[in-house]
Amino acid sequence: MAAKQPPPLMKKHSQTDLVSRLKTRKILGVGGEDDDGEVHRSKISQVLGNEIKFAVREPLGLRVWQLVSAVMFSGVAIMALAFPDQLYDAIFDEESVSSKTPIRLYGGALLSISLIMWNALYTAEKVIIRWTLLTEACYFAVQFLVTTVSLVESSRIATGAVLLLVSRALFILISIYYYYQVGRRPKKV
Repeated sequence: MAAKQPPPLMKKHSQTDLVSRLKTRKILGVGGEDDDGEVHRSKISQVLGNEIKFAVREPLGLRVWQLVSAVMFSGVAIMALAFPDQLYDAIFDEESVSSKTPIRLYGGALLSISLIMWNALYTAEKVIIRWTLLTEACYFAVQFLVTTVSLVESSRIATGAVLLLVSRALFILISIYYYYQVGRRPKKV
């Protein structure tokens, strides 16, 4: 018995016909504008959504601020871990510190926060960037309050501590500014 050969493939002329293709696209619901004014090229992109819509529009200088924060947190953490006496002396103008352990614990905590800062520098996710900026602002606010209370209790004003207070107030403002800028909804064009 001879094997039967399949019938020759017939080319559909309807797919090459422009009117038929437009009718097919209209039935599928692609090619036209949706409610948001976006034109989808295929049903898959229409169902899954457009990835550009989810991209974060970064405010100018955000990545620079994240880099500066990560370097600053890492630098102070290493200084607190390696040279606790010098760090304490630079801020409060006092040479003697009763114990190095609290300053080293502070350095360990800062090192942990700096690792979060370094990881946030390489992400594009809006939520992670915002949480990192909020963490940073909260840290600076707590440090501002603790330093202020320490200065009031000691009733002496050290230039290092005043400089620290001014810089922390500035860092709080910058972090909160970027926090709200990243959280803003983009304007529709």
